[in-house]
Amino acid sequence: MVGTDIIDIEETKRTTHWQRPRFLEKLFTPQERRYIEDSNDAFSMVWQLWSMKESAYKLYTQLYPSRFYNPKQFECMLNASHGNVVYKTFGCIVKTKKTKQYILSEARLNHHKISSKIIIFENTNRKTQSEATRVMLVKQVSKQFGYTSNVSVKTSKLGVPLIYHNSEPLQLSVAISHHGHYGTFAISELKPC
Repeated sequence: MVGTDIIDIEETKRTTHWQRPRFLEKLFTPQERRYIEDSNDAFSMVWQLWSMKESAYKLYTQLYPSRFYNPKQFECMLNASHGNVVYKTFGCIVKTKKTKQYILSEARLNHHKISSKIIIFENTNRKTQSEATRVMLVKQVSKQFGYTSNVSVKTSKLGVPLIYHNSEPLQLSVAISHHGHYGTFAISELKPC
């Protein structure tokens, strides 16, 4: 299983007001606020933590289909190589990549390999970005797994993307994210239990 989230740095600087009173208290635990306070770059730390929470939430909703908003309950813990996010009895590993352009977080249940791709958009229309991301995801799945046709992305009732070949679901977990001028998708094979 996999979850992903991407944040466009310039878009976030332009459109968010993360320093307004109580913003951090509403979204982050006391430990997470300490990470922010102790950071050399509070802005980057805020959005890294948010991205970790979002990617973990997307993974969680694949395992436990539901929709809710409770970001403070998804608690991030950081260490040198990766982070962890926990929610009740659920826990996952989150790897984050920060560049000058974006912050990308990818959540997984263990250290298994996932494949992902960054997409740069000229257009910031969400619908156009969503369609373009799905097209690129289908191309990647077809190439990576050797399908020549009839691969499609469908969405569950809760908005979780699912991959099909000839109307049959594939044993893949996928996640999609886009923000500002950047998008991403991640793919993980589902291993039989």
